[in-house]
Amino acid sequence: MSNSSSVTHFLLLAFADTRELQLLHFWLFLAIYLAALLANVLIFTAIACDHRLHTPMYFFLLNLALLDMASISTTVPKAMDDTIWDTRAISYTGCAAQLFFFLFFISSEYSLLTTMSYDRYVAICKPLHYGTLLGSRACVHMAAAAWGTGFLNALLHTASTFSPPVCHGNAVDQFFCELPQILKLSCSDSYLSEVGLIVVSACVAFGCFIFVVLSYVQIFRAVLRIPSEQGRHKAFSMCLPHLAVVSLFVSTAVFAHLKPPSISSPLLDVMVAIVYTLVPPTLNPLIYSMRNQELKDALRTLMAGFVSAARDC
Repeated sequence: MSNSSSVTHFLLLAFADTRELQLLHFWLFLAIYLAALLANVLIFTAIACDHRLHTPMYFFLLNLALLDMASISTTVPKAMDDTIWDTRAISYTGCAAQLFFFLFFISSEYSLLTTMSYDRYVAICKPLHYGTLLGSRACVHMAAAAWGTGFLNALLHTASTFSPPVCHGNAVDQFFCELPQILKLSCSDSYLSEVGLIVVSACVAFGCFIFVVLSYVQIFRAVLRIPSEQGRHKAFSMCLPHLAVVSLFVSTAVFAHLKPPSISSPLLDVMVAIVYTLVPPTLNPLIYSMRNQELKDALRTLMAGFVSAARDC
């Protein structure tokens, strides 16, 4: 039986044994990663450069794009590096850092999505008080609270996860340092504190989910009372992208961590992890830009500027 001080590295799960499949996984990951980065960079740049989009909703969307870029960059580059060089090792410190930053960005994103539901609630249900309740200072404070909550959650979980001794080897059954997989390697009698912390975090996450649900109950009640069809359409266009992003984020995360043991398998665990680490950061920009005419116009202006600059060069 060894303790954590004797474990210098962990072995991540390999995607394939043959070189052809390894290269296929590399190119697929690279394509998805570049697509996610490009889409989120365009969203971020369009919002930052267009003064018409300097509103609370787009300020939170800018933060969401930052978190999406950061979260996907925590896991995918390492997975691509392991695939192309046919290696599985990650240092003990590197594993702890990867777990910390992944939890940090994911937790912050969930907190931010909860904050964005409040933004939509105020915009639809209390439009006359929107400027007062969501001024620039209030928006900065709420965004900072989302990032700070994610940081604190990640710090507590990482410290609690890597404090117990490791008794079950160093092979991680996942392509990145995922919290449940690291816990499986800990001594069975030493990670009770982390289990308790997970329960507390789950309760807080469930509370945020209830807050989002109640916000949208009020939002839909207010929208259905709007007399004009055009007004209802505009209100739904403001809210449905956020609701779709929340649904995508929550459904993938819940299935990943709460799926029944009877259907659990190493292959399914990897596939689900790929879905909840790659799909939300890639699709979020598309979801927000499809039904948002202001954002579409800003992106067209931005792309036209890029084309014009390229022609001048």
